[in-house]
Amino acid sequence: MHRRITAATRLARMRWIAPALLIALFVLTPGAMATAPICENGAAPSPTMFVPMSKPAELILEISWLVWGICGLIFVIMEGLIIWCIFKYRRAKDDHTEAPQIYGSNPIELAWTVVPTLIVFVLFLVTARTIFEIEKTSPPEGSLEITVIGHQWWWEFDYPEQGFVTANELHVPLTRNGKSVPIYLTLESNDVIHSFWVPQLGGKTDVVPNHINHLWLEPTMTGTYVGQCAEYCGTQHANMLITAVVHPEEEFDAWVALQKTEAVNDDSVATGRDLFQKTACINCHTIRGTVANGTFAPDLTHLMSRSVIGAGVVSNTPDNLMTWVYDPQILKPGCRMPSMKLDEQGVKDIVQYLLTLK
Repeated sequence: MHRRITAATRLARMRWIAPALLIALFVLTPGAMATAPICENGAAPSPTMFVPMSKPAELILEISWLVWGICGLIFVIMEGLIIWCIFKYRRAKDDHTEAPQIYGSNPIELAWTVVPTLIVFVLFLVTARTIFEIEKTSPPEGSLEITVIGHQWWWEFDYPEQGFVTANELHVPLTRNGKSVPIYLTLESNDVIHSFWVPQLGGKTDVVPNHINHLWLEPTMTGTYVGQCAEYCGTQHANMLITAVVHPEEEFDAWVALQKTEAVNDDSVATGRDLFQKTACINCHTIRGTVANGTFAPDLTHLMSRSVIGAGVVSNTPDNLMTWVYDPQILKPGCRMPSMKLDEQGVKDIVQYLLTLK
């Protein structure tokens, strides 16, 4: 019995180790994330909410710091009291008497009822205010409206005001006529539940079949920001990435003008173009100005104006495009695009044609 008591006492004395580690993690981790390396254009090297570049993202981070601060303060106070009690009232080695049992304390019970209630009430009010500021059921004045459609496993972006559709890369302006532009996204799904999330620009919003959700962004700095589908949606969920590009006004206008045009018709790659139009590619992909009018897969009209292929799985380079056309399963196992079983020359011809779609 004496050994059991001694072991329990030693264990109690060691309880300060875990709280100390948790405190260090709480104090150091946010600071490290907040000072993570940032690219010159304002984008972090990986998705992070600690470097907001949009008004909604700033609001989310502000309330996050408040919640973490309150919870951290409670943690420090309570663990501090526990550690103090361990050392203050620890049992002496030769003391085997049972400690006095105290039941009931109206002041203490009142304190741990009223104080948590007030904390919850404050957090509720602050959270409700932030939610009302972030969630908008109608487009803000002067906003750019874009429809986002989630597919397994890629993103479709429809610009109804400009009259074209693109894929996987969301391009938006920083300003319009010298004023900041709210971006109003209408979120829809073509198959299963997805979740649209670009941490530096805004919070997560589910993309649900047969239902429409909305998301509001308002970038504060040009740059390229990365995001991710945040709801498990199947085999290639992890490779359903989002690239959001915030342009200066003139650069965005030039990008829009390019996207409105039909595909380049270059006779020097007629062999590849004809082969493309003879395969099942045209049943899934659209290339404006040709017979290809499929809607099951990304629009390829201006494929080479994008920095990535496969919804961000690899960079859009000639070598990666060769591999993708030969057999997409090599780069993205389980994706919906099958291999067309083309020979080496056929793959080269089609890739040479695709390279002209700028």
